[in-house]
Amino acid sequence: MTTIQRSAEVPEALTGRRLDQAVAELWPEYSRSRLQAWIKAGKLLLGGQVAVPRTPVHAGQQVSLSVTLAPAVAARPEAIALNVLYRDEHLLVIDKPAGLVVHPGAGNTSGTLMNALLHDSPGLGELPRAGIVHRLDKDTSGVLVVARSLVAHTALVAALQARVVRREYQAICQGVVTGGGEVDAPIGRHPRNRLRMAVIDRGRPAVTHYRIDRRFRAHTQLNIRLETGRTHQIRVHMAHIGCPLVGDPVYGGRPKFPRGCGEVLRQLLQGFGRQALHAKRLSFDHPVSGEALSFESPLPQDMRDLGAALAANLKAN
Repeated sequence: MTTIQRSAEVPEALTGRRLDQAVAELWPEYSRSRLQAWIKAGKLLLGGQVAVPRTPVHAGQQVSLSVTLAPAVAARPEAIALNVLYRDEHLLVIDKPAGLVVHPGAGNTSGTLMNALLHDSPGLGELPRAGIVHRLDKDTSGVLVVARSLVAHTALVAALQARVVRREYQAICQGVVTGGGEVDAPIGRHPRNRLRMAVIDRGRPAVTHYRIDRRFRAHTQLNIRLETGRTHQIRVHMAHIGCPLVGDPVYGGRPKFPRGCGEVLRQLLQGFGRQALHAKRLSFDHPVSGEALSFESPLPQDMRDLGAALAANLKAN
């Protein structure tokens, strides 16, 4: 287990501030909510004494922190192979295959990315959600970043909230998209089907940008960039504009066959076993060094095969 020990003297500029506000400025690598929890647990002291978050501080007082991080997740480690694109003491960047669930849950208590991460890096058990700061749907492939330290976790969560992490995807959708654009439509839980998300007035703000990569007879391959990160966002937004993703079992509807569709393409469209969505690029600043990082995952074989068959159909008479 990891022990964190810190101490500092309250500067004149923070006199009169609440204890939780003051230490959040002194130690910005930890979130204010986490610091509040440590204060309430008696792990963060003011002048050697237990205090409450709202206690005012004064210049010259000592604040001290001593906390041992306890396991934060109950999942068990499992030896599942991971395609690691980058690793240092603060980060892991993973190329996730389609079919791998990110978090354990009902019906998926094992065999998940979290189980694999706990085997790869046992210390992740001390971090919220084993360091997973964003997710990809089970059947979405591509790049995903994981925090390996509390400092990195706090910084990455803040960067995602500030929308400074750039997430780019490739998708193949039904329908011929005529030009690039933006979907700005709030997303929330479907009012009647709790397993689905939907565009609803009382939903959370959600913005998706898209541009055309390739047009086919009845389909379009798109480059998509997320401005926000709501559950099923791309899948919901593309269905909302009448261009659901190929293979999407929830939002996709029946497959659409182009004119002159041959047997190979027909079988690919009918049997595409997942939503045709791939997280191709992830770019962000390193949470500790500040270095600009960018990671890319090649389009998986199933989407390459589908794109090639759609292109062949376009060229056919």
